[in-house]
Amino acid sequence: MWLTLASFAGFLLFLVISAITVAFHLKLTLLAAFVVTVACLLLMVAYLTYAERKIIGYMQIRIGPNRVGPKGWLQPIADAVKLMFKEIIIPSGANRFLFILAPVLAMGPALAAWAVVPFDDGWVFADVNAGILYILALTSMGVYGIIIAGWASNSKYAFLGAMRSAAQIVSYEIAMGFALVGVLVAAGSLNLSDIVKAQSSGYGFLSWYWLPLFPLFAVYFISGLAETNRAPFDVAEGESEIVAGFHVEYSGMLFAVFFLAEYLNMILVSALTTIMFLGGWLSPFHGTFLDAYFAWVPGVLWMFLKVAFLLFFFLWFRATFPRYRYDQIMRLGWKVFVPITLVWLFVTAIFVLVHFPPWFAKGV
Repeated sequence: MWLTLASFAGFLLFLVISAITVAFHLKLTLLAAFVVTVACLLLMVAYLTYAERKIIGYMQIRIGPNRVGPKGWLQPIADAVKLMFKEIIIPSGANRFLFILAPVLAMGPALAAWAVVPFDDGWVFADVNAGILYILALTSMGVYGIIIAGWASNSKYAFLGAMRSAAQIVSYEIAMGFALVGVLVAAGSLNLSDIVKAQSSGYGFLSWYWLPLFPLFAVYFISGLAETNRAPFDVAEGESEIVAGFHVEYSGMLFAVFFLAEYLNMILVSALTTIMFLGGWLSPFHGTFLDAYFAWVPGVLWMFLKVAFLLFFFLWFRATFPRYRYDQIMRLGWKVFVPITLVWLFVTAIFVLVHFPPWFAKGV
């Protein structure tokens, strides 16, 4: 099974990388390149759902989807077609305009944030100097889609799920923000490409920020789980308590857009974690004697492999941990993560001041 899944994932990865490579090397217009990237992201979302069902299935000694196409490879396509033809039902007491607008507000920031994400050296749509601020501003807007969805549905269950989700996202955004400030202090730049280049001090994967900033790395990634409402932080969709949370009244493609937004945010959090702490497109052998043997591997491939590695943890955690109580989630965010990030910010500042080698030897 693992060999089959790996071979199919490799083929899909080849298609995605080839499409993005062609888009950048042929110097397509910005709009055309962005359309190609969005199409690749949607394809990744589709097959991330397939990978999730397969991987969790085998963790729980099940087979997973295996009927549509060889080994079930066409299952995501069948799911997409089914959702396209399902009827969209809008409750009679709902605010029609806001009910339709909410999924757009949830998905829009998840797509727009990719404008400043570098896939390789020079492979970025907008190489802005305030990339981190842009990311923080856009990702914080996603909560509005969830709140509006809960309120516009005119349902107590949906509204309760929206309030839970809003409080959770706001709480963990603070910890994520402090973690990003630690990376900013270490790299001395708000530009995402510069942050990656600051992790190339010549010791391979030991040069990346995951080592000196490990507490911030752990806090950022776990907070990303909470931000995307993934298990074990999925109380906003607690089936045993509030049916399905903020999107309980949604059906058809409106529901599918919320679904897409969740998985797009998973990929985005994994990509940002890769850039901030795992060296982005840099090879794990960069600057070492093994670098010459892997020089043929493009940086975009290393980037995708790291993102896929982190996405595996999203799926693994869902199959492993039970859902937390709401008070436990709030306690973890406010009483554990925020103090940890504040303390390690102070430690990082000391590292930078004393030029602690090899990560901060050049200073800021």
